[in-house]
Amino acid sequence: MAKSNLQFKTNYAVSSTIEPFYKGGKVQISKDEKFIFCTCGTRVNVLQIVTGKIVHSIEQDDQEDITSFALSLDDEILVTASKALLLKQWDWKQAQCTRSWRAIHNVPIASMTFDPTSTLLATGGCDGTIKLWDVVKQYCTHNLKGSSGVVHLVEFHPDISLLQLFSSASDCGIRMWDLRSSQCLCVLQSHYSPVTSLAFTSDGASMVSSGRDKICTVWDLKSRTTRRTVPVYEAVESVVLLPEDEDFSEIGVKTKEIHFITAGSKGVLRVWDASSARCVFAQTLPSYGDPRSLTYCLPLPSSLRLATVTAEHNILLYQLPSFTTQQQFVGFNDEVLDVKFLGKGDTHIVVATNSSQLKVFDLATSSCKILYGHTDTVLSLDVFKKASLFVSCAKDKSVRVWRQDPDSGQVCCVAQGCSHGNAVGSITCSRMKESFVVSGSQDCTIKVWDLPETIPETDGDMFQLTARVTEKAHDKDVNSVAVSPNDKLLVSGSQDRLAKLWSLGAPGADLALLGVFRGHRRGVWCVQFSPMDQVLASSSADGSVKLWSLQDFSCLKTFEGHDASVLKLIFVSRGTQLLTSGSDGLVKLWTIKTNECVKTLDAHQDKVWGLHATRKDDRVVTASADSNITVWTDVTEVEQAEEQAKQEDQILKKQELSNLLHEKKFLKALGLAISLDQPHTVLKVIKAIRQGEDGAKQLEKTVLKLRQDQKESMLRYCAVWNTNARSCLDAQAVIQVMLTHLSPEELLQYQGARAHLEGLIPYTGEVGECVCVVLADCVC
Repeated sequence: MAKSNLQFKTNYAVSSTIEPFYKGGKVQISKDEKFIFCTCGTRVNVLQIVTGKIVHSIEQDDQEDITSFALSLDDEILVTASKALLLKQWDWKQAQCTRSWRAIHNVPIASMTFDPTSTLLATGGCDGTIKLWDVVKQYCTHNLKGSSGVVHLVEFHPDISLLQLFSSASDCGIRMWDLRSSQCLCVLQSHYSPVTSLAFTSDGASMVSSGRDKICTVWDLKSRTTRRTVPVYEAVESVVLLPEDEDFSEIGVKTKEIHFITAGSKGVLRVWDASSARCVFAQTLPSYGDPRSLTYCLPLPSSLRLATVTAEHNILLYQLPSFTTQQQFVGFNDEVLDVKFLGKGDTHIVVATNSSQLKVFDLATSSCKILYGHTDTVLSLDVFKKASLFVSCAKDKSVRVWRQDPDSGQVCCVAQGCSHGNAVGSITCSRMKESFVVSGSQDCTIKVWDLPETIPETDGDMFQLTARVTEKAHDKDVNSVAVSPNDKLLVSGSQDRLAKLWSLGAPGADLALLGVFRGHRRGVWCVQFSPMDQVLASSSADGSVKLWSLQDFSCLKTFEGHDASVLKLIFVSRGTQLLTSGSDGLVKLWTIKTNECVKTLDAHQDKVWGLHATRKDDRVVTASADSNITVWTDVTEVEQAEEQAKQEDQILKKQELSNLLHEKKFLKALGLAISLDQPHTVLKVIKAIRQGEDGAKQLEKTVLKLRQDQKESMLRYCAVWNTNARSCLDAQAVIQVMLTHLSPEELLQYQGARAHLEGLIPYTGEVGECVCVVLADCVC
């Protein structure tokens, strides 16, 4: 009964996407601390910190990659430099280029910065020269030579009255330039590898420099000498001074001396006392997982926050002095391998990318939580029925169970198991209760892991899973495993081209092989049970999807339509339809009963590895190797409602047309028939006019009063009517009126008029001669 009332889905529409916005390069925060500017190939993206949304995207017209950019300190002007050796000035709020000019540098620009007044722009080139530009008067003011190699760092002294510029190049020295004389005042030598950042004290008397030689140097700028060399024991990419007027006693800052924060290869923020060269605070990170090196550290002084950028293109915001994480943004997901809806109401998604980290996105705000635990690439995910508990497996041969707190949204790892002999490529969980997990590995085995009755709430009480059953299931990698809705059956799909059905039996029992599904010509990528019927579906690298009977293991149906491997499939519409995704970047919707592909969704440029539907079956999420994650909404009911409204409107218009003809209001009737775009109805109106009293005059009067677009439609209809003996007289009557009263020039301005007129000639006598005259006059 339920199925008879079931509505088949016909279409999905994109409701939101999570796209890459940062692929490495410079990052800058606006002075009002509302926006983050970052490079992404040919674009500079502007991320709104509060919402996590890209609000502007500044793109180069020449499609050349942006090598550097700078935002003025008043947040008004954005200047970009590209590989095409062009500098472009933007009104970034309108995403409009206001000016562009040649950079004069012979090679691309590597660094750039504005002075405190936002009028001078310094650009450092790969040719070893530095050029200064007056962005108001629009000319080059200085050309500073003397650096050797790429000038990768330029900074103005904060006291603009000094007119000093600091730069560093491949020679590892820090040059101090006097802009009044365009001379290099001195070269500060301390580092033995490239200098990565400079930070000035508020009074401008001191400066701290960092380098990849694992030291930071404190400089006295008045005497131009080293005050202190601080060994920091890591390659430092960025240094930030702590504000002098704030209380940081809780992180060990006891004096008013210079204290600075370092960010570098160890991935840990540390606070140093410059006077004693001692580390007074080190950020604590999870003990597991690879250290993630930091590439940038940026201060947000007004809100007393700090932003860091990791080598994996994640941007994290910390609150000082506690160093608690406030927000996380994922700039680049790389290849997305799996995705699942998560949380009550499916408000979040958990994503496995080409990384050891899991990412949990809030779909409402795009903010992200990064989960550490696995030590190698995460390959597969699954979510329990309640959607607050989920599982993951990875190349590190382990499986992990995670819990999301429904109130705070915090996620922690509560259980793990590690006894596979190779990468674990697939995982699934029990459907009725949170009782067990099944994993399939590249070691050709399937393991069943029982969960404890009481699952820990926090990662401090992490439970160690042990496999209840280990079964040598296939001769090659196990690509997919799935549990039946009643938790009694298990199906596995393998690279050996087979799918196998297993009985899970009672707790403590071994797996029992029930049957083998043979028929795919290449490896099986995905297997799924129907939620309603005694069937299962499998997808394969041979480009097909097959539906199998659980009774006799026979193939019931085969769906063919993808041009490459079908990587994922799910049942929708209570098991009456299938959604499949493939290596061709397409997602297809199939109706099982008719074997018909109802819709093809095309939003990805690469393999679609991830595919999952919400519990309400109203949304779908897809994830691809093109780094994009797309959320789709079922728009079947909306489109059907629109179609129904359209049909009702057509019925009303037809009734109105009938009334107008009855009342002999021919002009309105003809206009309405044309608006319906129904040539047959228009012909009926023409016949009614001609059959009426003084039909020829009435037709002439009516046709000439039509608008130009309506006359264009009439001419198009006439070209078709003229080929039919039943309607040719009506067509010629209309054409006669148009040729008699409209000039050739006016006629030929109509869209497609020449083709329509030429099509009339073979079928028409005197009118055809008139048409020839019209065309000849136009040619003349």
